[in-house]
Amino acid sequence: MVYLPPHFTETRPDVLIGHIERHDFGLLVTHGADGIESSQIPFLVERRGEQIRLQGHLARPNPQVADLAAAAEALAVFTGPHAYISPSWYQAAPAVPTWNYATVHVYGAPRLIDDPEWLRSLLLRLSARHEAREAAPWRMEDLPEPYVQSMLKGIVGVELAVTRLEGKFKLSQNRPAADRPRIVERLEARGDPDSAGVAGLMRLREPIS
Repeated sequence: MVYLPPHFTETRPDVLIGHIERHDFGLLVTHGADGIESSQIPFLVERRGEQIRLQGHLARPNPQVADLAAAAEALAVFTGPHAYISPSWYQAAPAVPTWNYATVHVYGAPRLIDDPEWLRSLLLRLSARHEAREAAPWRMEDLPEPYVQSMLKGIVGVELAVTRLEGKFKLSQNRPAADRPRIVERLEARGDPDSAGVAGLMRLREPIS
């Protein structure tokens, strides 16, 4: 389990799922006979009523496939923006440096899927999702069918039936309220995407002028 001090804990399902969908290139972690295995893969979120499932795929030769076949539980980690916080930004001293960040850990029972039609549907949905931002989207449907079938034989689907979501949004909630606008201002002044992302999350959580 991730260390979750109460003031950094995020439990709202919509916030957690929204985070996963924004940062969907997750780290899939398992523990098998040879120790810990991990793979960085894109996921899709599927909701079936109250049940949440994560869907992705692995290369067939990946040794983690064997771990998933035997595992009762797997972990997927979705890391969001993160940024160094300088103690010089605080009004009160002494203080030490820290790091602000947002992450969601997803636990669930894995299932391997070797059905070509399921895999085809997954790849169509994945490519449609990520090609949507392109001016001239690539279409899997335009590939020669024999080529598609050969590619499908090289992968295995994985579906995680989610049993637990743990969100840690460490955004200076433990600092005095007077410090937080200054932290946001300094983060935004840096001009890098991660610092801006953390500042944006801080602005969403409370009014900061």
